[in-house]
Amino acid sequence: MRVGVVGASGYAGSEVVRLGGSHPDLEVVLVTGESSAGVALGAHVPALAARFPDLVLEANESVLEAELDLVFLALPHGKSQALVARLVERGVAVVDLGADFRLKDPALYAAWYGEAHREPGLLARAVYGLVERHREELVGATLIAAPGCYPTATALALGPFVDEGVVEREGIVVDALSGASGAGRATSDRLHFSRLAANAEAYGLTRHRHTPEMEAELAASLLFTPHLVPVARGMLVTAYARLAEPLTTEAALGLLAARYAHDPCVVVTESPPTLKDPVGSNLCFVSAAVDARTGWLVAMSSIDNLVKGAAGQALQAWNVASGRPETLGLPLTGVTP
Repeated sequence: MRVGVVGASGYAGSEVVRLGGSHPDLEVVLVTGESSAGVALGAHVPALAARFPDLVLEANESVLEAELDLVFLALPHGKSQALVARLVERGVAVVDLGADFRLKDPALYAAWYGEAHREPGLLARAVYGLVERHREELVGATLIAAPGCYPTATALALGPFVDEGVVEREGIVVDALSGASGAGRATSDRLHFSRLAANAEAYGLTRHRHTPEMEAELAASLLFTPHLVPVARGMLVTAYARLAEPLTTEAALGLLAARYAHDPCVVVTESPPTLKDPVGSNLCFVSAAVDARTGWLVAMSSIDNLVKGAAGQALQAWNVASGRPETLGLPLTGVTP
């Protein structure tokens, strides 16, 4: 299939290109990067030079004229909407890695993203691309909204417990650590080496835009605090929920094991996962512990924010939508050390 990647000059977009190059059924024939148009992809992302020696970054609008079967969009919020509408009209399958089609309520989008949604009629058509929780809905989908990295890690850790009603849906607390690549390729003061190195920083307090996505997926209310840590890749989530009924750590781990027994990209561990465990792979490591003294469940997860949290997840969802094995072309082993 002929594939275009819009936003290939960014971290998530270039990761789609990298993984797409290993997918037996995909041929990446178009890459775009608005501010880098005219630059060879290999010059902009040297890691891709040997695999894609002839690709040159083009303007984003070029995707509307190209003969393509599938397009991955890796753009900031608000930038995908016009492109998606026109691609869908042409019968092109679309996987959007951005936030524009994750929230079904256009009012909620406006409240959290500060602008009206320009294509509200397409929101109902978009299928949320978290395979482990929406596998059946994804079959046959031609417009996929790939989840955010924080909602992915959070929903996979907490989802089984919320679904089974063993924890309260109110008062959930989610703390998360993310590598610097989660902020994108653009520079900012807090990404300068002298500030980032040997440091840790909370941001987006009480108003991080992934909050409504998590709440919608879990049908719960939560307080979310993300933290930036000085690593390139990786994400570690620790979530706290009050128990609605008695539960032991062994039972909590058993619940996770049963829920993910047939999910090839989720690994249940007895010990708390580390941030580095999944780096380089499309895996999510999950674990849990119960504090009987306070009556709280601690649910934990780790992912590579650019793979399972972005590009790998997008490919996994498209594999399912198109009837392919869901792990086709995806790395299931991490990089260590």
